[in-house]
Amino acid sequence: MAAIFLKKNESRRIRNGHQWVFSNEIAKTEGSPNSGILAELFDQKEYLGTGFYNKNSLISLRLLNNTYEDDLGSYIKDPILKANDLRKTFYPNRESYRMVFSESDFLPGLIIDKYNNTYVMQVYCFGMNENIQLVVDVLKNDLGAENIFTRNDPYFRKLEGLPEDDTVYLGEAAPETIDDGTLKYKIDFAASQKTGFYFDQCDNREFIEKISKDKTVLDAFCNSGGFGMHAARGGAGYVTFLDSSKGEIENAEKNFALNELTSETDFIVMDVFDYLQKSIDAGRTFDIVMVDPPAFAKSRKSIPTALKGYAKLNKMAASCVGVDGYLVTSSCSHHISQEDFLEAVISGASKTDRKLQQVHLNGASFDHPSIPGMNETTYLKFAVFKVF
Repeated sequence: MAAIFLKKNESRRIRNGHQWVFSNEIAKTEGSPNSGILAELFDQKEYLGTGFYNKNSLISLRLLNNTYEDDLGSYIKDPILKANDLRKTFYPNRESYRMVFSESDFLPGLIIDKYNNTYVMQVYCFGMNENIQLVVDVLKNDLGAENIFTRNDPYFRKLEGLPEDDTVYLGEAAPETIDDGTLKYKIDFAASQKTGFYFDQCDNREFIEKISKDKTVLDAFCNSGGFGMHAARGGAGYVTFLDSSKGEIENAEKNFALNELTSETDFIVMDVFDYLQKSIDAGRTFDIVMVDPPAFAKSRKSIPTALKGYAKLNKMAASCVGVDGYLVTSSCSHHISQEDFLEAVISGASKTDRKLQQVHLNGASFDHPSIPGMNETTYLKFAVFKVF
């Protein structure tokens, strides 16, 4: 097995639980390691762990759990089954959830979303990709998978030097109807974003029901309609679903009908910033405005621009909230800290005549555990403000 040695004073972050070694932290390698192989990591004094090496990536080593004992097949099987057991603990009545959350479940670069007996993967680690059949075998033989395929993000595959095309390993990528514990969704994997559904906001969508009775609601960046549908389930009088994607608006309409919800609705295809500006110009307000945009920061260098974007979006959204209404806002950019995100929201709102009172702050749902020493695993920020 190849060996990787850290530069002096570069081991503290690893010892605190972080699982990535960056290329500029490596002093030397031994054994001519090739991309995809397992390599042992050492500092100046001792062994620190074993992980997948990639000589062509900024993230040169992705560590496994410290229980690894030279049997990759057994190693991969154990955390997959433990990850599934953990989700069943939190969601005993659900058959659909994020089953594996990469480093948070000690399976670097591997995401698995479970849709009934269909398993959709994203693979962003060269070594995991080289050994993906081990994962497929566990899903098929131990969990009874009927369909297994990938829905990768080309951006992150490219960073790892991996091919950007998707693969069907078992069955087919046919549509599924799932539920989030209370509401149903029709998932068309060929026409949906990410793996097909955003499980990370499930618990936060349920919270919206607490504040929605008889309210007028704007669900901006609505995607498949989850937030707006939960508002309707909570008794909202009128829900406007807004997204720039015609396909997602069509999905939201179908899901609303599937659940036989009774709130009055609008389904609008328009750029969210344009719609908010038109509402401001017309003096139109809502009791609840929810904004759940895609990530504004995909790299550290884009953080300043992203923070300006969050400030602008939340300024406009707050301007569209009526007196004593609610601003519900999210960020899924892992490069943006919770502190900086909240500061951007407050900064944006301060440029209006509105005052904010924070009533709820949360992260991702229970099927997205995090590693305390690895901030990248706590990417989602969700906040609810009363607006005065």
